Amino acid sequence: MYHKTLSYRIFSIFNNVFLTIISVLCLLPMYHLLMVSMSSSAPANAGLVTFWPIGFTLEAYAQTFKNANFLASLWVSVQRTIIGTGLALIVNTIAAYALSKETRVFRARNIYLWYFVFTMLFTGGLIPGYILILKLGLMNNLMALILPGLVAVFNIILLLNFFRGVPKDLEEAAFIDGAGQFRTFFSIYLPLSMPVIATVSLFIMVGHWNAYFDGMIYMKDAAKLPLASFMQTIIVKADMSSLDAAAIASLSQRTIRASQIFISALPILLVYPFLQRFFVTGIVVGAVKE
Repeated sequence: MYHKTLSYRIFSIFNNVFLTIISVLCLLPMYHLLMVSMSSSAPANAGLVTFWPIGFTLEAYAQTFKNANFLASLWVSVQRTIIGTGLALIVNTIAAYALSKETRVFRARNIYLWYFVFTMLFTGGLIPGYILILKLGLMNNLMALILPGLVAVFNIILLLNFFRGVPKDLEEAAFIDGAGQFRTFFSIYLPLSMPVIATVSLFIMVGHWNAYFDGMIYMKDAAKLPLASFMQTIIVKADMSSLDAAAIASLSQRTIRASQIFISALPILLVYPFLQRFFVTGIVVGAVKE
């Protein structure tokens, strides 16, 4: 029977306490934002709100959802995340499947692989990227936020290594039964790759949802700004013009911004727990090749 040593028990206790403290420190800022967003103007401005709301009110959320620009930006981010994640998964999984083949099957594999790796190390830069989007006529278009980051080499490498770990016997059996490459990919590789696909999906979703700089560059219409870009503008330059007189009397810039920041972070906070159980498996199996 296996007996845990004293040093192992001490390490486990220390590790659990340390991780608990780190978790609390990560959650405290979001909790504090929530409390500020549900407080009235005076205590929020005075910095009196700590662990409980003072002068409890949900007016900040009511005013936030009345803000047409906020709702438009929220919808743009939802579209960007859904479409961008879907397209990126299609492109990256197909590329990874092709690159996972041996050289005798795909002779140009090494050329393409080094081409992808080269793009990880060197990029054209901001100005060439802006000129490219401009010449393609994608300015102020949702695709300008999706296409430049469609191919993520890091994700391709994770998927590639995972695909290499799929038993070759399954692929050979599919070929014997008359399946082609596409049928093998969709019927065998994808169903077996849910952990790494969920992990990559999480990376892509978080990247699209939190990206703000490209929206500020490519979106000239304020109604087409993604939520992260919209939040950046209101944090740097607070705008209370959309509020009515009664709301301005009971609220402050701090409570409005706290409610908007909390709402913008909420979708990822809700999605993450459902994908987190795949995270460790997807990273470990996708990053290591036996």
